[in-house]
Amino acid sequence: MSLEDYFSTGPPHERPVCEAVLDYADSMGPVHVEPLSVGIFLKKAQTFAQLRPMQRWVALSFGLSRRVDHPTMTRKVVPYAGRSYHVFNLRTPEDFDDRIRGWLTESYLDSPD
Repeated sequence: MSLEDYFSTGPPHERPVCEAVLDYADSMGPVHVEPLSVGIFLKKAQTFAQLRPMQRWVALSFGLSRRVDHPTMTRKVVPYAGRSYHVFNLRTPEDFDDRIRGWLTESYLDSPD
């Protein structure tokens, strides 16, 4: 499925948020973008982040080697295999702020090549 096909069926708030994250992801280095019916997966050798559409926001999730806190996090941080998995609820592109960008970069750099 192409990104255009993916966005053609999504809610109107999804595309601007996803494009902000995807534009930033392009600046981090090689990233494979895989649109699926459930969301968009960002990969190196394996998935390091996911964008999943919700009714009023897009859930951006990724793992870090530590726990962080942010106002857009409403779900409990889930520890798994030595990593802490965080979910950020992004309603607008502006919610994807510098702190979240930094953590996404950290997740990318920690992900295997």
